[in-house]
Amino acid sequence: QGENLLYCFEVAPTQPALTQVTQCRTEGSTRGLGAVPRLALDVMACEVLRVLQLTDTALVPVSYLVPRKSVQEFHEDLFPDCTGMLPATDAQGWWAGDSQQVSVIWGGVLAGGIATAPCSPLCSVQVGRVSLHPARRPTETFTSPIIAGTVPTDTGPTDTNTGPTDTNTGHTDADQTSGYSSPSSLASPGSAATSLSASTGPSSGFASSPSQKSLQSILGEQAVGWARGAPLGGFGALTQPSPAAGPSSRFRHAQGRVLHRDLHLTNLRGLSLTTPGESDGFCANLQRVALPLLSAGGQIAVLELSKPGRLPDVAVPTIQNGAAVADLTWDPFDPRRLAVAGEDAKIRLWRIPEGGLQETLQEPEAILRGHTEKIYSIRFHPTASDLLVSSSYDMTVRIWELSAGQEVLCLQGHTDQIFSMAWSPDGKKLATVSKDGRIRLYEPRRSSQPQQEGPGPEGGRGARLVWVCGGGYILVSGFDSRSERRILLYRAQALPEGPLSVLGLDVAPSTLLPFYDEDTSVVFLTGKGDTRVFLYEVTSEPPYFLECNSFTSNEPHKGFVFLPKTACEVREVEFA
Repeated sequence: QGENLLYCFEVAPTQPALTQVTQCRTEGSTRGLGAVPRLALDVMACEVLRVLQLTDTALVPVSYLVPRKSVQEFHEDLFPDCTGMLPATDAQGWWAGDSQQVSVIWGGVLAGGIATAPCSPLCSVQVGRVSLHPARRPTETFTSPIIAGTVPTDTGPTDTNTGPTDTNTGHTDADQTSGYSSPSSLASPGSAATSLSASTGPSSGFASSPSQKSLQSILGEQAVGWARGAPLGGFGALTQPSPAAGPSSRFRHAQGRVLHRDLHLTNLRGLSLTTPGESDGFCANLQRVALPLLSAGGQIAVLELSKPGRLPDVAVPTIQNGAAVADLTWDPFDPRRLAVAGEDAKIRLWRIPEGGLQETLQEPEAILRGHTEKIYSIRFHPTASDLLVSSSYDMTVRIWELSAGQEVLCLQGHTDQIFSMAWSPDGKKLATVSKDGRIRLYEPRRSSQPQQEGPGPEGGRGARLVWVCGGGYILVSGFDSRSERRILLYRAQALPEGPLSVLGLDVAPSTLLPFYDEDTSVVFLTGKGDTRVFLYEVTSEPPYFLECNSFTSNEPHKGFVFLPKTACEVREVEFA
């Protein structure tokens, strides 16, 4: 009570006795919690658990769904039979020693869970576990061994296979009904259940007991867990995905947290949200952050990170770029130099004065010309100073030597829009992924033609790539033909062989932006407009992706960048 985190653990009789499955962050502090009975779940939306959270002012339902490709059919593996609604005995019978554990229906032989003829109490039949299948649940009826004429008749198709019955104990394994109708309206089925991805493998169903398949396995076989709010409180939350069976990440318990408000930069006004999807939207280094503004002329605000707090209501000094900003990035070896790609096919280099901007900058340090169409992505070389690479709608990738202010190489071979490009960690190679569904690998010091090509993501909506595992592998985020967001892992020396592993995450319109931490081999993935950041440890051995705790923010991201590793507070074990 008083907390805003809901933890879900699997309990097992063997070690480890407790295994965390999910963690959900709620908006309000918890004053009380209650679980909704399984008979009230929206099984056709793959809802496996619903919790009611009592806050100071509301009763908030938090729903846990396991996404599946099809929500038109009943998934037996998610919903084993559960206990019915009829009592096994009464108070007097219990005092007399009756210890039956399940419901009893007084009547004749059961057909699909319906008593077909009255009989004496001596021929009572003990009903087993009740099916959650909607087609096997009749409308609510009332039966009584005392009042004549209340025994229901079979009103619809039922499962007549009642299974083996022990007449001494009255036990049956059949899918029986308790005469209870499911209030499916409570679940408020929405688009959340149908818009999520599912595992590509078949269901490994179980029918009699949930112990045959652990909760962690049920949720872990899907790419993503989902928590959904019903109308009572208007609350929706994302649960963190459970770890899949098999190896687990060393960093699976990593926790993201928002730093104190005193460290925030607030009152940001007039931000531009129209930068291309190939751009991160803004950029930051250890000293300052550069933010494109919506004002005419491609203005850029440069804010000092050493001066957090609320910005004044008056206009702040800006960079007057002269053209709408398509992408921008800081020089990793010169924290005062900012490269800006414009929609006028030019790259401008700006130098920020010591102490930050005091007045509007109008004259760039240099202008790079060469592209014939709009530029949408620029990247500095990771190991050599004064080297910059850019990609453009003219389907070329150009490498610039900034000390000379000129183009030194133009890479060829692309037949469609270039979604993303990235230098290898040692700076020897450059990888690109484009709309033509191909990944290309260049060695610029050897040739302007690609050294390797391989199949990329199927969808043409956007893609990003980043080098992982010491430069031996390439991770690509993109879409499939059904617009499902997924990540793919390639061996850098064998692109033609295709991906080693493909992992589906969810369905959303924005491209996942990958950020990779070389020290821990953890990749962070989120998209513009998302509220969730996925974390996976990437390994060079199967299963390749090890799930970690995800981070959920209260508001959608408009942009997302990582500060250099030297900004981390290592004394608090902060690694990103």
